[in-house]
Amino acid sequence: MIAEEEFAQVAQRPSLELIQPSFGSSISYQRFNDETPNGEPLWHYHPEFELVYIRSGHGKRHVGNHISYYTSGDLILIGSNLPHYGFNNRLTARNTEVVIQFRRDFLGSNWDQVAELAEISELLSRSQHGVTWGKKTKLAVGKLLDAMDVMSHFDRLLQTVRVLQLMSSSSDYELLNVSKATIEVNKQDKERIKVVYDHVRRHFQREIPLSEIAEEASMTVPSFCRYFKKQSGKTFTQFVNEFRVIHACKLLSETGRSISDICFDCGFNNFSHFNKQFKDITGKNPTAYRGEFREVIVS
Repeated sequence: MIAEEEFAQVAQRPSLELIQPSFGSSISYQRFNDETPNGEPLWHYHPEFELVYIRSGHGKRHVGNHISYYTSGDLILIGSNLPHYGFNNRLTARNTEVVIQFRRDFLGSNWDQVAELAEISELLSRSQHGVTWGKKTKLAVGKLLDAMDVMSHFDRLLQTVRVLQLMSSSSDYELLNVSKATIEVNKQDKERIKVVYDHVRRHFQREIPLSEIAEEASMTVPSFCRYFKKQSGKTFTQFVNEFRVIHACKLLSETGRSISDICFDCGFNNFSHFNKQFKDITGKNPTAYRGEFREVIVS
């Protein structure tokens, strides 16, 4: 039985999560396991669609107004701006979780008018309720998602289309919410958050004073700080540091550059501060991260 306090969370205003696609890609692909778990569960929403695959495990599934427990893994597609709680207590030993996030226009502005992609367009509309699938579809999709781990950005894009097509053609699905439970995002908020994100993306390699970003958002510094924390659940400084660390992860995995060079290239002006932020965000230091990534490639 679900505790009453868990239902109370539905009434709370969820936090807006800012999704950062992989550099050079229109989608975000992340893979988590026991050694690199996902972050703490948080009641949140984002404009991006989210596809989550857990090979096996158990835990709570809280999407929109729907709360349930699963015991044999999960494959779920969460619609744009559909509030959901991060999966928790979900992994058993040596299992993995794959999360893909993308915007409606990840294939371009008019892709949903292409006849061959009509079923995928319908699937994304259906996902506003939250959709989950049965064992057969879950296993088939899971194999495709696992294979994406070592693919190039281009191949990941094609594989994402294949995955969506497979799910859209399956009749073995269940809607989690009878009615839509999405958040109506104020147009002004969407535009303001986009301005902030774009500014950080262009200038994260240098210091970004609060006065500068507040001016970009047409706000005073105190008002911007309160607004950003309310919208994202984190401070602007935390967001910038996360953005920098994500870029550092890319450089550590794709280049042979020294860690000190990567530190300064990502906008950190202090090596010890870089190491601390990197470990706080990823759970390991840069050297360990690079070493584990190389082990995965070799194996």
